[in-house]
Amino acid sequence: MMIWRASVILAIFIISFIVDKVCRRAIIPVIRKITTKTEFKWDDYLLGDDVLNNLCRLIPPISIYSLIPFALPDDAILAFALKLCVVYITIICIMLICSIISSLHAMASEHEKLKDHSMKGLYQMLKLVVICIGVIIIISTLIGKSPLVILTGLGASTAILMLVFQDTIKGFVAGIQLISNDMLRPGDWITMPKYGADGDVIEVTLTTVKVRNWDKTITTVPPYALVNDSFQNWRGMFDIGGRRVKRSLNIDMNTVRFCTQEEMEAYRKEPWMEGFEPTGGEEVNLYIFRHYVEYYLRHHPKVNSDMIMTVRQLQPTAQGMPIELYFFSADTAWLRYEHLQAEVFDHVLAKLHTFGLRVFQSPTGVDLQNSR
Repeated sequence: MMIWRASVILAIFIISFIVDKVCRRAIIPVIRKITTKTEFKWDDYLLGDDVLNNLCRLIPPISIYSLIPFALPDDAILAFALKLCVVYITIICIMLICSIISSLHAMASEHEKLKDHSMKGLYQMLKLVVICIGVIIIISTLIGKSPLVILTGLGASTAILMLVFQDTIKGFVAGIQLISNDMLRPGDWITMPKYGADGDVIEVTLTTVKVRNWDKTITTVPPYALVNDSFQNWRGMFDIGGRRVKRSLNIDMNTVRFCTQEEMEAYRKEPWMEGFEPTGGEEVNLYIFRHYVEYYLRHHPKVNSDMIMTVRQLQPTAQGMPIELYFFSADTAWLRYEHLQAEVFDHVLAKLHTFGLRVFQSPTGVDLQNSR
């Protein structure tokens, strides 16, 4: 009798093994060929390797669960064997559903309207819910109690669970807010001095937002910190296609004076005097200089002329008269932006003497030697 039972059990395992191998070696390749030939992309994801392999893993335990009663008539041993089968089937089902969720995530990442949104945290939360449900089913199977009984017991320990999973819960809520309000996307440049973050967002998950800083270090920021605290997102600058330049130079106020008649006649012959608005009296060289710089910026090919642009005076200080150049570059790339700033200020500094102006700077050793 024992030999017969052992033979039946062995036959059951052999049948399950053969069915599993047939599915992996014959059925899965056929499905792959069919999905690759279709014009749709969703079947490539939903019927990917992970999903099909997990489906094949379900066949052996289901076969054993169906056939094992023929080999184990003993109620106690049979009940224990069936419990093990249910536990194993539940684990494989969890893996299967998680692989389907991963496929949906991959499919959403390729979608035109969804690929710019960070959905990883949402899919991680779905996986967490599936795993929690699976664990409850496994525990209820092993102890022979209804899942509702376990849920009732968990309700009494909600405070402990909230404490253990507080980062996950807050991260999930914050992730929903970040996505719904379109506050953050992978690839965005953000600055958050409180957490030392200044660089591109490379990943958004339930518990962390990873930022690759410009010095190539990685900073992790909790998602809820991005909602509760303030951070700066530079995406708008890239979207609008202009990067602001706001720099000033200090003019020596001793060089500010009225222009002579000869100087004004020479200036009027220049093309940059087009659109010049006389003040009605004697013209000041600093006013003429500001008009020239505005003309230069308006006609510079690397300056965004469609955005606000001005050359203005700031409050005079002990270091001279600050003249601020406020404009936007036509290119948002960092290196070209820096080159444009340097090019503009090199030109402006070199042009100052044409208007009889001089930059203010603190005296150095050479200046003191020349003053003797």
